[in-house]
Amino acid sequence: MKKFKLLFHIAIALVIFSGFAGCKKLLDRKPLTGTLDDFGLEQQTMGLYSITRDYTAFNSLPWLDFHSIRDDDAIKGSSATDGQEIIAEFETFQYVKDDWATNSYWNDHFYMINLCNSILQTASVSNFTDELSKRNVGEAKFFRAYSYFNLVRAYGEVPLFTTYSATPKEAVKAKSPVGEIFAVIEKDLQEAAAVLPLSWSTAAGNGFPGRLTSGAANTLLAQVYLFRSNWAGALGACNAVIASNQYSLPPFQEIWRDGVGGVGKNGPESIYEIQAYVGTGGSPNYGAPYAQSQNPRRIDGGPPEWDLGWGWNAVSAKLETDWSNTDPRKKKTILYSGQYDGGTAEGGYGLTLPAYPAIMTQPYWNKKVYADPAQRSNTGAQATWINHRVLRYGDVILMKAEAENEMGNGAAAATSLELIRARARAGNNAVLPPIAFVDKAQMRTAIKNERRWELAMEGYRFYDLVRWNDAEAVLGPLGYTARCKYYPIPQKAIDLTGGVLLQNPEW
Repeated sequence: MKKFKLLFHIAIALVIFSGFAGCKKLLDRKPLTGTLDDFGLEQQTMGLYSITRDYTAFNSLPWLDFHSIRDDDAIKGSSATDGQEIIAEFETFQYVKDDWATNSYWNDHFYMINLCNSILQTASVSNFTDELSKRNVGEAKFFRAYSYFNLVRAYGEVPLFTTYSATPKEAVKAKSPVGEIFAVIEKDLQEAAAVLPLSWSTAAGNGFPGRLTSGAANTLLAQVYLFRSNWAGALGACNAVIASNQYSLPPFQEIWRDGVGGVGKNGPESIYEIQAYVGTGGSPNYGAPYAQSQNPRRIDGGPPEWDLGWGWNAVSAKLETDWSNTDPRKKKTILYSGQYDGGTAEGGYGLTLPAYPAIMTQPYWNKKVYADPAQRSNTGAQATWINHRVLRYGDVILMKAEAENEMGNGAAAATSLELIRARARAGNNAVLPPIAFVDKAQMRTAIKNERRWELAMEGYRFYDLVRWNDAEAVLGPLGYTARCKYYPIPQKAIDLTGGVLLQNPEW
């Protein structure tokens, strides 16, 4: 078999990667030797999962910047001097063309894409036809589609690579139209859904919790169709997930509860989670920074058992104020400094959080990543053992409702919406009554509101506002204008291509 050098980071890095700053060093990443003959397709595919756990564009501060801190429900949080540039860039939409976080978001996604292309090329050249190899191909196509979906939403037109770039010259490419990029995304996900199993418990090969399934491919495909207002496509993809009978809606708080007693990781609502694990005493350590970046942060000298994280992506005062106290999800989503955490019934652990100044001067935290302090004591780590819930069944039901309404079937949309509201009210019929269909506009507003409350702090809202054309109205008071739909391409990436890669017109 032809030997393709494992120089992914050099090939793309020299031309497309925009450079790194601070602790993020390009040459710290992976060994730069070896050939694909040294690794089986399965081993290469496992590396894609490691990237989602370890690389910041998928699971740490840059992901939070682009997907959550840009909306009206989240703020940077932490201390005033910790990453204070993020406030201007992402809270008030003063985008910049050169910053470690934004550069990393661009770099990491193209790094992932080139690795996916390497796997796909290996499978093609070697003519692998066994079932496990087909599934490896499906996993690579999912991750390539996921990466491009993030990029095209963030930047609009970007370079489109569907073959492996082994040299810097091959990595010099102009931008492609958005429609062409979405065509590749949709094709990748359709093909991934056709070869990935319903679950890995009975599939050939070595499965593990969190491995991609046809349900994950169809859920992401539904998101892509929804973003493109392809209502029929979105409905079809949602119906495929529902018909698989692999998922259900457990009590809301149990999706997130850490430690003993919660459904927690990889529960019945889970469709795709980035896996994280830290053992007793910190070994083995397969930790991830997603929840660590968001958990409560103590001040120097504060109680050590509450040193759970970095305090980023905190709940905004606007979300807390806008959200009715009658919605049971509110106290299961927002954690309050100085207050009781609500115990098991509200996704807590029967503890009272320290008040100011023992915790940073932040009144609200994202309870959906709330770590059990006992787990910190057990592991000796901050909240690095918590999975990132990327795709879940509740979103599928809400996407189905939206597609049904837009296609003129408001009664069906009301039925789908009720599944989410019934779960949320948790048997208390005095709150969150069913919403009957009146007309399309009324149901559209109801679905928008439901998405805000159900999916709060999970990274959906900014792109929901963009695709609904509501971003200027909602985010305008924060500084958002039409040009803020797309982020400027990192200037270093443009410079490294000698001008082949052009900046976004608005920037």
